[in-house]
Amino acid sequence: MTTRILVADDQEEIRSGFRMILDSQPDMTVVAEAADGATAIELARHLKPDVVLTDIRMPRVDGLEVTRRLAPGFRVIVVTTFDLDRYVTTALESGACGFLLKRSGPTLLVEGVRAAMAGDMLISPQLTVRLLRRLATRHPDPGAGLTGRELDIAREVARGRTNAEIAGVLSISAGTVKTHVAHIQAKLGVRNRVGIAAWAWSTGHT
Repeated sequence: MTTRILVADDQEEIRSGFRMILDSQPDMTVVAEAADGATAIELARHLKPDVVLTDIRMPRVDGLEVTRRLAPGFRVIVVTTFDLDRYVTTALESGACGFLLKRSGPTLLVEGVRAAMAGDMLISPQLTVRLLRRLATRHPDPGAGLTGRELDIAREVARGRTNAEIAGVLSISAGTVKTHVAHIQAKLGVRNRVGIAAWAWSTGHT
């Protein structure tokens, strides 16, 4: 199946570049472009794309607000020039399923879309360690009520593995991994995989 993508960025050359990269993939197509956040929200609700790529600094409505309004009903990936910690944290807390820097290159952009479609999350490597250190908090219960299998999966999430990769390591199905990840998020009270990784790092489960 073809992944339908909406690209929101106030720079036409960026939108054109993303379209060229994504349309060159056999399983992806850009169905619409938006030059501002308000238009991106309207188009997303009308066209129901599989993935929304949004810049942060845009006219009318910025990308963080786009993320807040569209996620988690839509898979939203923030793609920006700015790697400020507050942007990353706000985007992920608002439900973004990826945070990529434009300078990370076309390969990571494609991988980010595929990860989102697989129920995973991709963050530019330049941000990962810094982000996890920032998000890490101390928990009074080192196990947080997780089962042995859930702890195994939390460790693999902290190592940056996708559901499919975790399934291969633990010899279980990707669907089972996805179910466990959802249970882990609920038990830890976190919204996404980054929260699981931050917990694992802060409690020594890595």
